[in-house]
Amino acid sequence: MSLGLARATREADPSDTPETDEAGFLQDLQLALSAPPHGISPKYFYDAQGSRLFDRICELPEYYPTRTERSILSAFAQEIAEEAGTRGDLVEFGAGSCSKVRLLLDALRPRRYLPIDISAEHLEQSAAELEREHPGLLVLPVAADYTAGVRLPPPLPGAPRIGFFPGSTIGNFTPAEALRFLRGAARLLRGGGLLLGADLVKDPAVLHAAYNDAQGVTAAFNLNLLARANRELGADFELERFWHSAFFNAGQQRIEMHLVSRQRQQVAVGGEVYELAEGQSLHTENSYKFSIEGLRSLALQAGFRPGRVWTDERRLFSVHWLHAPQ
Repeated sequence: MSLGLARATREADPSDTPETDEAGFLQDLQLALSAPPHGISPKYFYDAQGSRLFDRICELPEYYPTRTERSILSAFAQEIAEEAGTRGDLVEFGAGSCSKVRLLLDALRPRRYLPIDISAEHLEQSAAELEREHPGLLVLPVAADYTAGVRLPPPLPGAPRIGFFPGSTIGNFTPAEALRFLRGAARLLRGGGLLLGADLVKDPAVLHAAYNDAQGVTAAFNLNLLARANRELGADFELERFWHSAFFNAGQQRIEMHLVSRQRQQVAVGGEVYELAEGQSLHTENSYKFSIEGLRSLALQAGFRPGRVWTDERRLFSVHWLHAPQ
């Protein structure tokens, strides 16, 4: 999984992330420390402590994506249903706790809900809760990695597939990976469409504040990756020797998060010792931002026909309806 590949993101539910074992974490961290480019997948943010910190991030006054997308879905649920149709198969990519889909169920009235997530146990629990809340809804959880291709149950006659991919998780793919994912989704949702959440390019000051909050929660979230290595791998990172760095790369239209070595130092990981130069960066996350036209152009390349777009008044975030090919 490359640095930009979709996983549980700052904008998404952390439960979207594949559960990772210590061997994989050790191998990836040693590789990141041993040679450039010094980058590691952000999936390693999300141990129990990282997930708690993520939940705090979502409530921060500076961090707009989660509450803004929820407000859009709530305000425009009926318009979304008019565009997407009702009584279809609702397919959510990276469903996690199935929280945002609850804002749409009454309007879309799907015949079936097919949440896709790699964590089978968590998915089963979420599906059972949803069925209890909506007794007439048939929930068929699909335990799979949605980035690697998915097999769904056969479609119902006359029930188009309505895809749902919220949270601007699309922004955590590289551009090539985003195009590849969307092409796969277009094939999977043939005859229906995709409801996609995408964070928008905006004043860099707003972006900077969202990833550098005054309380330091995002910094703690980033540094927790090193703390996790200490807990799980017996590493000896001294967290006070690293800076949290998050900035908007305007040329790439993305937020980058890094952990920067404050001084020349040595760290031991898995029995190996690594020399870190002063200022050396470990790249931990990318989060691409989109213009509305840029996202629509990407969707066209993938085979979708762009439909309506909903935004908040400040145009911080967007939700797109994309018609899949017949």
